[in-house]
Formats: sequence, structure tokens, C-alpha cells
Amino acid sequence: IQVSFSVSYEMNQSEAQIQTDIALGVLGGLAVLWSLLKTAGWKRRTGSSIIDLQTVFKFLLFYAGDLANVFFIITVGTGIYWLVFFKAQQFVSVLLPLPSQEEDFVTYLACAFSLKALQFLQLLVSQLTIDIFFIDWERPKGKVLKAVGGEGVTKSAAAPVSIWRTYFIANEWNEIQTVRKINPLFQVLAVLFFLEVVGFSNLALMDASSSLRRSSESYVAPWSRILRFGVSAALWIAIAILQVIFFSVFYERFVEDKISQFVDLCCVSNISVFLLSHNCFGYYIHGRSVHGHADTNMEEMNMNLKREAENLCSQRGLLPNTDGQTFQISISRKMRLHYDWIHETLTRKRGPARLLDSSASTFEQSTRAYNSMNKLLSSFIDHVHKEMDYIVKDKLMLERILGMEFMEPIEKSIFYNDEGHSFSDVLYYGNETTLLIFDILFFSIVDLASQSFVLAAILTYLQQEIFKFIRNTLGQKNLASKTLVDERFLI
Repeated sequence: IQVSFSVSYEMNQSEAQIQTDIALGVLGGLAVLWSLLKTAGWKRRTGSSIIDLQTVFKFLLFYAGDLANVFFIITVGTGIYWLVFFKAQQFVSVLLPLPSQEEDFVTYLACAFSLKALQFLQLLVSQLTIDIFFIDWERPKGKVLKAVGGEGVTKSAAAPVSIWRTYFIANEWNEIQTVRKINPLFQVLAVLFFLEVVGFSNLALMDASSSLRRSSESYVAPWSRILRFGVSAALWIAIAILQVIFFSVFYERFVEDKISQFVDLCCVSNISVFLLSHNCFGYYIHGRSVHGHADTNMEEMNMNLKREAENLCSQRGLLPNTDGQTFQISISRKMRLHYDWIHETLTRKRGPARLLDSSASTFEQSTRAYNSMNKLLSSFIDHVHKEMDYIVKDKLMLERILGMEFMEPIEKSIFYNDEGHSFSDVLYYGNETTLLIFDILFFSIVDLASQSFVLAAILTYLQQEIFKFIRNTLGQKNLASKTLVDERFLI
């Protein structure tokens, strides 16, 4: 007769649940206030003062993202708490919640994923609809003789300015759209390596042992969903922090910093970038060459760079004797109306591919609109239009912390000095936290549903590649549509 004997220990975890609910209520209330501040900043940046349905909808989107962060903080804190205090105890004094008591934890995790997915999609849509234009500062060199069709007469005209520099800058912008602060593939492989090869997954078993290796003959306890999430989330966060430190401290400083290189490339190419992420707010990269021109041969280009390295020419900044090339801009409504008026003609046919198939008059009209936009923005930067002038100032410390502007650009636009490269907010690079949390939650949801770290890692990498493809493809189409750059040159 086979006899088995087992003992099941239980501990009432109602107090821990009450503390979790209190934390959720307090942080959820703070999230409401933070979302209201974000909405107020968004209203200022759109140039609107009335509270309409769109404002309420935007507030709900902001609140969804902030509430997702609250749920994420609570679930990560809960997972790491039980991981530390249950696995590190010398004598058994605390027990894990029972599977029936884990339901609230799984509900919080599902809410965090759903709300973070909503925020991620909203981020994707906003990045795919930005207004962008490349200001070409190059001026014609001399004149050329041009034949007048059908009359046999030649007349002099300004020498054409090469479009290749604009194509080149547009192509580089297209390439940095999905650059991240970490390597996503390495992140997934490293997490999977530590979980399955090193044996960190054994920390998710419902026993008090903290050993990473288990013999095949020993008793194997069932999995704990809280511990599985705690282990995987802790590894994701730890490896991501190490990657960010490595790339920011070593790689970007000594090997390659694509964001800073893009700013340098704009200056060498004599091209400025005018970005509008909101109706009346955006970013400006001052790329006007200190040498006056960039469409030249290799010898003169190297000579110009040598003169600049030896401080024999002026500095690159927008203001005299400064190096500031990147700015956050709040433009006046009058400036926005001028921009929209030209922009309607510029994008009437939704990009150059259709323009090539359309009538010559439509193509010429859009070309004139492109030249008009280039002339408007370059003269705006040069303070030509006194009714649409701007000032340059520093942001207040509180403005930087809250991410909003206190002054409204009524008569003059405002250019805020930007020590960092905040224009990366319209790229993947400036939203690494949102992307990382979304990846962690996606990985955890798949793992809790399948009880397989390998499947979760594979699906997480696949969704990263799918969204990267969508961001690249639609971002490329938006870039071609807004700047009149032929999409065939964006490779």
C-alpha cells in the first residue's frame, strides 16, 4: 500500500493586500494631478484655450499612461518584495500568497499592460503625424545660361542649388527614427540567458530555497506567478540600466552618438530642421553653416573643417558667439497660420510619388510651395518678418521639471535653449522608458499565460520588430509627404 503525506502551510495576506490598495489609491491620485498638468501643458502647446471633447480625450490618454506606470510600480514592487523577503529568510517566517490570492496581482498586471499598450499606440500615432521641414540655407553661386523653350533664345538665370544635401539629411533622419538607448535583441537574449541558462528561473519556485541549481531527484515546487514576474522584471530592469549606462558613458562618447552626429551633419550640410510636434510647439535644429555654403568640393570642405577646428571662424550657434544649435520652440498663431497656408499646397497630392504622375502645373505648384516654405522659414529664423519675430531665452527650472511652458507666444515666438537634444522626443530614442516598460509587461503577460520564458522572449522580440517596421514605414511616408523628398531616396 502506497502512502503519501503532505503538509500545506497558509498565511493570511490580507494586511499586505490592504497596503497594496492604499499605495494604489495614493499613487493613483497623484497620477490624476500629473495628468492634469500634462493636459494643461498640451493645451498651451496646441494654442487652444477652450476645454472641448478633444481635451477630455487627451486627458484620458495621459491618465492611462500615468496609471499604467502606477500599476507597474506596484506590481514590480510587490514581485521584488516577495522575492527578497521570501527567498532570503533563514527561518520560515513569511509565506507566499496562495494562487487564489494572486488574482488581484494578475489583475493589476493586466491593467498595467492594457493601459501601457494604449499609451504606446498613442505615442506611435503622434510620432507618425509630426510636421517637419528641412530649411536649405545654400544660395546660388553665380548665374547660368538657360534656353527658353521653342524660341531659340537664351537668358541668364541663377545657378540651381543641389537638392542632394536635403535628400542626404532626410535619409539620415529616416535612419535614426527607431534608434534606441539600448540594444533590444541583446536585452531579450540576456534576460533569457540569465533565466534559463544561469538558472534564475528557479527563484520563481514556491519554496524557500534561493539556490539557482536544482538536482533532478529533488522535490520541485510549483511556480509562483508573483515570483515569476518579480524575477523577470528585476532582470529586465537591471540589464536595461546596465545597457543605458554602457551606451551613454562609453559607446556614445567614444564610438558613435547618432543623435549628436545628426546635429553635426546638419551644420556641415547647411541644412536646418524645423519640427512641429504640436500645433504651436516643436523643435529647431540650427544647421546653418558658419562658412556660408556647403555645396563645394572635397578640398574646400576639408579646409573649412580645418578652419573650424582651429577656431578661425564663428561658432555654430543660432545666437552670435554661442554653440547652441538645438531649441524647443513655441511659435505664435500668426506664424502657424502662415505655415499651414503654404503647407496645404505642399502636401495637396500627399507626397512626390503622385506628383510625378500628375500634371506639370500641379508639380510646379508644389515646387513653388516648397520654395515658398523654405523662404518663409529661413526669413523667419533671420528675423526678417517683424510681425512674426521670436526671442531666445532659457527655460525656468520649474518649466523643465513639469515639461510645460508658462509664457504664451502671443506676439513673438519663443525659442528655448536646449542643452540636451530634446528633439529626440519625436523619435524612439527619447521615449526609452515607455518602450522598455511596454516590453517588460508584454514579456510578463505572455509568460504568465504560457508559463514559458522562451516563448515570451520570442514573441517579445517579434512584436519589437513588427512595431519597428510600422514606425519606419509610416514614418518614411510622413517624411516624404511633409518635406517633398522623394520616398525612393529614403533607403
